[in-house]
Amino acid sequence: MKAFYAEEQKRHDPKAFLSSGAPQPNPEKPERIERLLAGAISAGLTVERPGNHGLGPIAAVHTPEYLDFLKHIFTRWQRIEGASAEVIPNIHPIARNGSYPASAVGQAGYHMADTACPISAETWNSALWSAWSAVEAAEAIMAGAPSAYALCRPPGHHAFADVAGGFCFINNSAVAAQVLRKSSARVAILDVDLHHGNGTQGIFYARPDVLTVSLHADPVRFYPFFWGHADERGEGPGLGYNLNLPLPRKSGDAAFLEALATAFQRIRACAPEALVVALGLDAFEGDPFGGLSVTTPGFSRIGEAIAGLDLPTVIVQEGGYLCDALGDNLTAFLTGFGGKKD
Repeated sequence: MKAFYAEEQKRHDPKAFLSSGAPQPNPEKPERIERLLAGAISAGLTVERPGNHGLGPIAAVHTPEYLDFLKHIFTRWQRIEGASAEVIPNIHPIARNGSYPASAVGQAGYHMADTACPISAETWNSALWSAWSAVEAAEAIMAGAPSAYALCRPPGHHAFADVAGGFCFINNSAVAAQVLRKSSARVAILDVDLHHGNGTQGIFYARPDVLTVSLHADPVRFYPFFWGHADERGEGPGLGYNLNLPLPRKSGDAAFLEALATAFQRIRACAPEALVVALGLDAFEGDPFGGLSVTTPGFSRIGEAIAGLDLPTVIVQEGGYLCDALGDNLTAFLTGFGGKKD
């Protein structure tokens, strides 16, 4: 299996975010890349640099208004007297179906869901290369590879079509799925991150060509709070094409694998021709967010179970934060999936 990653992805280096109202060091650090690269190499993967795929694949799932904002907001923000070093919103609209503000402050609130996605001088370029890693992995699948791994950092599954959030700017999993649609009538996205993939759900919520399935900690008392509940099934033509499987806090391997079996039943019923796995390793028992209790051997079993779907698969890196086992957890998943076989 090949892995795709570009050094530019390391340059985005957010400094802080608010957690329960208190400033904290931002856990989405560049060091994550070193741990994940080591884990991928340990699983036997070869790492290649993706090409520059332009805005086309990204604009297929994100609005031009939003992409223009991401590209230019840092420069505009720096013109504000007394502005913070990073773009961080301080106001949000109650509804987003009215007028569009002209000011940088207003647009930051419009396009940023929370304070966990600060934008610096390097954010746009890092996010582009992260998305291009996902594009390259999807194109490898379309060229005949059975699987490919995109080391996407910054991650993406909390990004909606026109909103950043939760460390995410461009929705890499959605970009990969949309690329795969060029050759696949139906695509499934299976999100196994600790947190619900709310942005991914939002992008495809009214579409019947991309099934979205997410296993995650129950959002009733956990981020992202407002999305990820079991009664969210899609809307319009997409009704029945979204499945959320919220898990009680601290659920371990057995509960996760049981929910995964339910996810597989829905995926098989959709009969997709390709699969995107939004791989979060933050469901680990020792992850700093502490929401679920999956073990390192558990990730191997999860990878092996997903491989049993026998679908061309793009694995897109989502969460998983700094802890001693981060690289080992990726190695376990990829080895379980078959990283040393193809």
